[in-house]
Amino acid sequence: MGESVRVSVVIVSWNAKAFLAQCLASLTERACAYPMEVIVVDNASQDGSPEMVERDFPQVRLIRTGSNLGFARGNNRGIRESRGKYLCLINSDVEVRPDCITRLVDYCEAHPDVGMVGPRILGGDGKLQRSCRGFPTVWNMLCRALALDAMFPRSSWFGGYLLPYWNHDSEREVDILSGCFWMVRRAALETVGLLDESFFMYGEDMDWCKRFWAGGWRLVFVPDAVAVHYGGASSASAPVRFFIEKQRADLQYWRKHHSWAARQCYFAVACVHHALRVLGYTLAWAASRGRATEWRFKMIRGFQCLSWMLGRGRVPA
Repeated sequence: MGESVRVSVVIVSWNAKAFLAQCLASLTERACAYPMEVIVVDNASQDGSPEMVERDFPQVRLIRTGSNLGFARGNNRGIRESRGKYLCLINSDVEVRPDCITRLVDYCEAHPDVGMVGPRILGGDGKLQRSCRGFPTVWNMLCRALALDAMFPRSSWFGGYLLPYWNHDSEREVDILSGCFWMVRRAALETVGLLDESFFMYGEDMDWCKRFWAGGWRLVFVPDAVAVHYGGASSASAPVRFFIEKQRADLQYWRKHHSWAARQCYFAVACVHHALRVLGYTLAWAASRGRATEWRFKMIRGFQCLSWMLGRGRVPA
């Protein structure tokens, strides 16, 4: 480990040039008061991203993979090249606010049993993005499918997955921290292991967080640290495909961590979830004028995902 590096920031990027430039510009001494290295893993971008990094951010270490390795493999590539005591895995469409990384490091230094921390995440509109979740269970997935968590937002009984009853305004142990911004203690990483590369995109956050807890490491949300997540930097080019990939990853997570009976129950619940939303968006599309395009897109997206799950569709290119 390099003694001069306290924090290693790893950013996996794929065709997100403008977002990546903004992210790198935010990674200054105002964001982190400790010695820091920044590593960009470029997954064969075709939009000039690697050339931009070389030209405008010569202090950043650029790794050209030559192909799209996905999120987990790309981050693992960067992690293997890193030296810091703490690793920040940050999406390319994240802007790091002043003191964010410093506060996360300080929290970890004061709590040696914490293996992973995450900051409060705001959207590009300044509104809170809910970056913490509970582990998925058949019950809380059913509550999500039937929108019981939305109908009773103050109930922890119905909202155990998305945690709508909690305002993200207090420090808290959580099951899952969003993969858009993680800080991980290297000592914990060495006991838990790298990200599971069988997850190409999505799902690796649930899996890794579950493995950290199983390894005896706490995961904590730290609201005093703040970052902005604009979202969709890579998925905007193929939203239906990425929507289906997310469902594919959820099924993969259940195969890895749950029994056969639980997997069958989850599959049925997921089908109900998509079917109800296709019906709802169809009715909204038929009745709406101002948002008809949005409802139609969501209807088609849900229908294609449901068709894929039932074996009659395919993942769009």
